[in-house]
Amino acid sequence: MQRRHFLGLLGLGGLSGLAPSLANARPKPNLSPAPGLETLELSETEWRERLTGERFEILRKGGTEPAFSSPLDKETRKGVYHCAGCDLPLFESAMKYDSGTGWPSFFTHIEGHLLTELDLVLLIPRTEYHCARCRGHQGHLFEDGPEPTGLRWCNNGLALRFVPA
Repeated sequence: MQRRHFLGLLGLGGLSGLAPSLANARPKPNLSPAPGLETLELSETEWRERLTGERFEILRKGGTEPAFSSPLDKETRKGVYHCAGCDLPLFESAMKYDSGTGWPSFFTHIEGHLLTELDLVLLIPRTEYHCARCRGHQGHLFEDGPEPTGLRWCNNGLALRFVPA
């Protein structure tokens, strides 16, 4: 084994020791589904029939739309943001703020309508959240939001449907 490969493996081993602390550093809200909320389970074929290709990629495959591509990022009317997969209300317009990230962002959500899980897709532990009814991927949760929660629920616009008041 060459010296640089050996040193690289040592470095990776050292970094792997950081993984538990990185995973613990992410936000971990204690969420549970609203009482009586029935889950919606469809086959992949049924989801493909129900959603556009872009929405399927985001909601069912955990994709991410390009920043600043969603008109919902600049939506300012009063109303409610629903899951584009099953129409469950997830956010009210009063919960929204302009994070400057290019995705619709909210400082809180409608209780019982979102669930979270650990996301290691980019090898950096993040908190993913999804719809409590259909389990459709919505976005990721960060701790750089405004008061009163300090949280940023960073959502894909294509994962939402806005219903004006």
